[in-house]
Amino acid sequence: MVDLTQYVLPFVGSEALGNVFPGVLRPYGMVKLGPDLAWDQVNAYAGYLPDGEFTGFSMMHLSGTGGMPMYGVVSQLPVLGPIANPLDVRVGRATADVAEVGYYGARTSDDVLVELAATEHAAMYQYTFPEDQSGQNNVVVDLSHRLPSFRGFGLKQRFEGGDMTLKFGRMASPWTIYFCGIFDQPPTRVRVFEGMTDSSNDLHFFRNGNLVSSVGVRVGAVFSFDQASITCRVGISFISSDQACDSVQREIPATSTFKDIVDETKEVWNSDVLTKVTTTETNLTDLQNLHTSLYLMHQLPSNRTGENPRWESGEPYFDDIFTMWDLFRTSIPLMQILQPEAHQQLIQSLVDVWRHDGYLPDARSANYNGPVQGGSNADIVLGDAYVKGVRGAVNWKDAYAAMVKDVEVTPSNNFDPRANDSSTKEGRGALPDWLGLGFITPNFSRSVTRGIEYAIDDFALYQVALGEADDQESTKYWLRSQNWRNHWNLAATSLGFQGFIGPRNRSGFLPHDPLQGGGYWADPLYQGSAWEYSFNPHYDIAALVGLCGGPQSFISRLRMLFEHQIDPEDPNVSISRKPSQLRHSIPFHFAARPDLSTSVSRKTAREKFSPTLEGLPGNADSGAMQSWLLWNMIGLFPLPAQTTFLIHSPWFEHLSIDLGSGKRLVINSTGGDKDTSIHVQNPKVNGQEWHRSWLTWNDIFANGGTLEFELGPNYNKEWFDTDALPPSPASAASPPSANMQIPLQTVQVRAPPPTGEGLAITPKTQEERDRRRCYPLLSLLILLPIGALGIYTFWRSRMEVKHRKFPAAPPQESTGFVHAADVQGVSNEPPEGRDTTDPPSDVGSASTTNLRS
Repeated sequence: MVDLTQYVLPFVGSEALGNVFPGVLRPYGMVKLGPDLAWDQVNAYAGYLPDGEFTGFSMMHLSGTGGMPMYGVVSQLPVLGPIANPLDVRVGRATADVAEVGYYGARTSDDVLVELAATEHAAMYQYTFPEDQSGQNNVVVDLSHRLPSFRGFGLKQRFEGGDMTLKFGRMASPWTIYFCGIFDQPPTRVRVFEGMTDSSNDLHFFRNGNLVSSVGVRVGAVFSFDQASITCRVGISFISSDQACDSVQREIPATSTFKDIVDETKEVWNSDVLTKVTTTETNLTDLQNLHTSLYLMHQLPSNRTGENPRWESGEPYFDDIFTMWDLFRTSIPLMQILQPEAHQQLIQSLVDVWRHDGYLPDARSANYNGPVQGGSNADIVLGDAYVKGVRGAVNWKDAYAAMVKDVEVTPSNNFDPRANDSSTKEGRGALPDWLGLGFITPNFSRSVTRGIEYAIDDFALYQVALGEADDQESTKYWLRSQNWRNHWNLAATSLGFQGFIGPRNRSGFLPHDPLQGGGYWADPLYQGSAWEYSFNPHYDIAALVGLCGGPQSFISRLRMLFEHQIDPEDPNVSISRKPSQLRHSIPFHFAARPDLSTSVSRKTAREKFSPTLEGLPGNADSGAMQSWLLWNMIGLFPLPAQTTFLIHSPWFEHLSIDLGSGKRLVINSTGGDKDTSIHVQNPKVNGQEWHRSWLTWNDIFANGGTLEFELGPNYNKEWFDTDALPPSPASAASPPSANMQIPLQTVQVRAPPPTGEGLAITPKTQEERDRRRCYPLLSLLILLPIGALGIYTFWRSRMEVKHRKFPAAPPQESTGFVHAADVQGVSNEPPEGRDTTDPPSDVGSASTTNLRS
């Protein structure tokens, strides 16, 4: 089998705005092992920076995100020579780092070679120090290490304190990460250190010994070796030190070599991800774009099944969802196609979070919900899965109840300093206006964005209600999904066009320039302008075309949007803002000009994306940018919470997609060249001539299928029926009936069976509906002070861990979503001795870290 990892370039998008994590990991793995660097006051969102000094090599990161840097915990740093203050140690970079699938290498300014490999729950560090430096080879384990933030708004991680002993360490913390490390040889010396505060570099003591205890100050240890070559295996767990030790011994047993782990990781990526999409293409740049995009979109979320510290459950568990606002348009639909088992597990996990935390997560990290940028977009993810037949182990009775909770119950305000009017943690904070007025006033931040997205979320609920509720209830949500129209200001004008989305209050519309973009949390529109958001109701575009003055006016308006520089300060506005992904690939189809959709999206894909360090036009956003590019390569575009896929045109002469369960979609084309000859001339679906600019899930995905394209340089309006426009279900005179022809999707999963019953679409009695609506709708967030534990063992040592309890922190309301940091720590994102030369043979180190805003 061809090794497709050769086409993966982990550094793509790691510079400029991409914030991509270039370190080592398995698909959806909990461990993401890579470098952490500091340079001036630049935020290292994924730990990596092209410039600066190494502060550590840590085991937990995110990828492609903005907001604030997170994690950077369970860290080690090799240091050559005497160490005066281990709290203030950095080392430079001697040469450019090297990264490939399964391997990361860096050479420090001390001429120490650092090599990294990882599995799902464990990591292997391999250090090669210069020869003839015996006794000067050190590994610093700073338990307070975490990624700093310079964003303001209280967006930072802070170490609260802990204690450490060479056999045990624990401290109070809103979240806990346990770790277990094993060096391949005993150190010649072990020293522990303690700082004066939780964040400064001021040193209290640095001495030989086996115990250090503290509250609110930094702690750690330094291990010194005579040998030049040192290997350390480390496991992590959110459950216990024993589980961390089990993970490292199971996934990286003592007999494993570094090369073994690297090769196994390559094999996993090849078999589980890269071979899911294959092509006969030979162009190196295109192959790199294809396989690197597949790789990067599988970094997040993190599959932490079996590692949920918050509650016991037989359901799968996913964390580091960052965020559904970024992922629902392209990433999750592609995940369903490429990874149907993981997709179903994700759906189960979302519902289980609702069962125990009270709301579906729009984002989730370090086992806590938040933040919500616009609507409750997990609703769209569930609606999309439902209409495409996902059933299996998913309890849709509970899933529907979770969606109804989002739609009907206002969450408590968490008083986020970025937008303190309502909850940014979960649910829909602006529900009082939405339910009472049918629109959202500026009493609530992001009022226009929320109005648009609440309507989309309501449409997703309508789709599920068709099978899980009665006609009256489904009609209610269908009607509510049209309320985005209440934000349409018929009098607003811009660039010669009239009628735009805009802010309003009870008295009417407020002055607003439709060209004004780049909004933040407290603004009416979030990360976009009225020009962009006006094209977002993808399920009600027929109504939108009418509001814009008809098809020709609609086309002219769209052309103006792409030809005019909407935001001179953001030359990448065309695609880097997630609301723009839809208007890049969708609207022209609804005015019978699919060729223009293809032209615009292909131009953006070819000009804005490349397999280079700065190859992304914005944050990767957990793979959202890569999944958009992949859909462009495939030649289709999904409509969220619908079974419709719009036809563009494929990049390659041959593309084969493994759909799982023996099914496959094969796409062939002739006459294309990616840049000029890109227009559909004569398509066939499953061997039959096709005369629509769209197709459905049933046509090619439910059971597999074939697509054949004849491509050419010019638009051919004869191939499709201009009257057979894509469905616009919210624009009908009455609610469309349920599409009962969707085959139910069955996925074989390895996770334990869920406790709930998986339901097919069946009629419900009124008693059953009433009981479902009476589910407890309570949400309580208590940051539990759970201890964090880390153990380092050496050579043939055995560790006896005895738990000590520390005073619990009082329950408090979250101010946003909790981030991990430090060896064990958490942050609320919204608010911002004795000298001995012979250490004991049984030694370990442990500690905990608390990060608070």
